[in-house]
Amino acid sequence: MKIAIDLITALVGILHLYFMYFEMFAWMTTGRRIFKKYPTEFFKQSKSLAANQGLYNGFLAGGLIWSLFIQDAVWQQHVATFFLCCVVVAGLYGGFSASKRIIITQALPAAVTLCVLLLA
Repeated sequence: MKIAIDLITALVGILHLYFMYFEMFAWMTTGRRIFKKYPTEFFKQSKSLAANQGLYNGFLAGGLIWSLFIQDAVWQQHVATFFLCCVVVAGLYGGFSASKRIIITQALPAAVTLCVLLLA
């Protein structure tokens, strides 16, 4: 079960590395493809804000990936739980403030991983 939990935790971390990439480095291209409802001017005006948001996603990814290297099982679970909760909160906030799709792509994978982690 630990291997499965580590794999899905890693998947959520990798997903957030992708979010970091497109928000920090591909906002004008990938960002526009993902958030189609916003006009082109929005992406030019919000580039630095998106990069800041990407940085936060990078921190979330870093925390989740860090948790995979912690040897103490209890400490590992606490660190992973903290970062997964942060991802769920960020995903819910993004879902209600920017796009409902964020709930599915960000909050749901983290919530499922969190449930599996806590029920194991």
